[in-house]
Amino acid sequence: MTLWLAIPLALLLVAIVLLLSSSIVFHFRLRKRGKDDRMEIDISLLYGLVKLHYELPYIIFEGIKRGVSVKLEQSGVMPAVDKHSEAEGQVDKEVVDKWVDKFKTALRATEGLKKWFKEMMSHVKINQFDWSTDFSLGDAAVTATAAGAIWGLKWSIIGWGSQWVRLKRRPRMFVVPVFGEDRVVFATEMVCAGSISMAYTLYAGMQLLVRAYRAESGLHLWKDLIRGKR
Repeated sequence: MTLWLAIPLALLLVAIVLLLSSSIVFHFRLRKRGKDDRMEIDISLLYGLVKLHYELPYIIFEGIKRGVSVKLEQSGVMPAVDKHSEAEGQVDKEVVDKWVDKFKTALRATEGLKKWFKEMMSHVKINQFDWSTDFSLGDAAVTATAAGAIWGLKWSIIGWGSQWVRLKRRPRMFVVPVFGEDRVVFATEMVCAGSISMAYTLYAGMQLLVRAYRAESGLHLWKDLIRGKR
């Protein structure tokens, strides 16, 4: 083997090792304070060479029929590429029904999709989970009673979520009753950060492809889902 052939192969091997040893890192933040609603998601991979940022600057409930009005802002940094886009939309019953139909199609198109999803989620590591809530129901006694119920609800959600993902650090939960207010007050903020290895993500992707191949018309159905035909 000549030196000119050995050097590219060595560089390719190093690149593969670096890729497989990297992680997909995500940071999620949800904040609601009065009429101020904001949700942000940051995703970083390839040691920060690729960064994606998604932001919902407002989430407005407009009634049962009209549903929820949202605005999505997307930005990111990739090698030699910077991107930014905005989109506004309405999440109503029709949109939810379409999501349900797509989920049912994905179930038909993939052999053991639920099992695959559960296995993938078990490899997600949660390094930070903070959830604080300040509230008042307008009456001190009722507010104090509700505080205990909120504590119980939060820890029930954590207990359910811990069955799916790996908590690397104990969650930090805060419930702060606001006394002295004669009106309803509610503010909450949730921060979640974690990661999943790139090696397992690629492995899970190949598993999904195999499961889709085994299902009847699985690859065809997935192709239609990706193209938005279903």
